[in-house]
Amino acid sequence: MSAPASHVGPGDPTTEGARARSQGRPKDACPHPAGSQARTAWLEGYDGAPADRAPDAPNENG
Repeated sequence: MSAPASHVGPGDPTTEGARARSQGRPKDACPHPAGSQARTAWLEGYDGAPADRAPDAPNENG
């Protein structure tokens, strides 16, 4: 018997982080250890932006 189609096994940490956010899980639900590349990638997926990218500057017109 095969697993249900909705079950997705472990994969790319960035994708896992994005999926966690879309499912409403908290950011501190990251399963990877502090300081690991997998944690950085998971958090990038959760936030939707690379960790080494500076935040966008405020819009001066707004």
